[in-house]
Amino acid sequence: MMQRANGMKTMKTAIVAVALCVVCGARGEVGFAARSIPRQTGTATSTEATRHAGNPVYPTYDGRVMAGYQGWFHVRPGGVMYPDEESVRIDMWPDVSEYEKTYPTGLKFANGETARFFCSDDESTVETHFRWMEEYGLDGVFLQRFFVNATRPTKEGREESATVVRHALKAAQRHSRAIAIMYDLSGLQPGRDDCMKLVVDWKFLLDRARVTSYGARNMYLHHRGKPLVAIWGVGFPDRPYSMRDIKLAEFMDFLKNDPVYGGCSVMLGVPTHWRALDRDCVKDAYLHELVRKADLVMPWMVGRFTPLRGGEMNRYYDMVSGDLAWCKAAGVDYVPLVYPGFSWYNLSRREKGLTPSPVESIPRQGGTFYWGQIQTAVAAGANRLYVAMFDEVNEGTAIFKVTDDPPVGKTVKFARMDGRQSDHYLFLTGEGSKLLRGERSPTKPGELPTR
Repeated sequence: MMQRANGMKTMKTAIVAVALCVVCGARGEVGFAARSIPRQTGTATSTEATRHAGNPVYPTYDGRVMAGYQGWFHVRPGGVMYPDEESVRIDMWPDVSEYEKTYPTGLKFANGETARFFCSDDESTVETHFRWMEEYGLDGVFLQRFFVNATRPTKEGREESATVVRHALKAAQRHSRAIAIMYDLSGLQPGRDDCMKLVVDWKFLLDRARVTSYGARNMYLHHRGKPLVAIWGVGFPDRPYSMRDIKLAEFMDFLKNDPVYGGCSVMLGVPTHWRALDRDCVKDAYLHELVRKADLVMPWMVGRFTPLRGGEMNRYYDMVSGDLAWCKAAGVDYVPLVYPGFSWYNLSRREKGLTPSPVESIPRQGGTFYWGQIQTAVAAGANRLYVAMFDEVNEGTAIFKVTDDPPVGKTVKFARMDGRQSDHYLFLTGEGSKLLRGERSPTKPGELPTR
């Protein structure tokens, strides 16, 4: 599994501790007003030169809610997932009742029944996830493409790394969901690697997987009429690489301007405090130069806000509205991040370099924390959202179906659902999509949408 350092996304090659500031207090709220989201109606057309198909179903990110999709849960040799408690690196347990294929684990439920888990490599797993997206109204997902997988040296390794991508392309067609590629720079080693190594992978994804031209309908997410490619991990001070020395600007230029494989829009994933260049961000104005070269910017806010500290929604509102103002002046579009909560008890106790953290260190509080962020972002003026994450049970940010009755053990602990249904966060996400598009009214502060 992989970990987003300083942004809390699991990673085998670079796992670092993140201090979560948790202070008890009442949760502040801001006022909300219903608003409509302008919709882009134009479509992009392909040319003879590029590898991209025309007429995208999703020509813009505007008015859309997208989530990150890890797809990194793989069956071990022997067909057993998590054979014992020491192998557990997740803090939430999925509700597997709807999966076509599941696999035994070494964990047990309180009634003695063997706990089972899904495998991301199974096409039926990805199909189930995309069916949920359609049923609940999540517009689509960014498929996470980690540097270490995207730069595998052999053809066989590259094909294997694209298994989930291929499944997602098929499922997106069946369920009319948007997909996009997000390159995560985790694992990039300075002096040995640079972003131009990703050119080979992008060509592979276009030529072999046909991510921007697959199927009868073009389901690849576009923005400003062009295929959108995200690059995550820019400007974090705990990274081993410097954004100045990894040919990031050159890779962005390739994606935007190459006559055959370019013609793309670019979204950068940056720290929460990217605008001020402090706290969780490098103190280097070159980051602002890179952001101005991009089409979209998405600050990684997991762990930066907690319902246990008073006035958080006011602080979140100020952050989003300030970012929006900066981006408007710079001619760059902006997408705020929302997340349901955070927990990495099992991961933090077993991975080197991490400070042990309590289970549910950023509690979900039945969805009020998540819904509060969604309403606050919309009230601040956001017209698109990024959800962290669809299937991230490693750090307890998953919005897909999770059980409130997880396995029990001597050393493992799991975050609960506060008595809510397993689909509670998918439901809230769908309601967030309606709110973003002006299709429903906001709730009163502290209240949740009802079914």
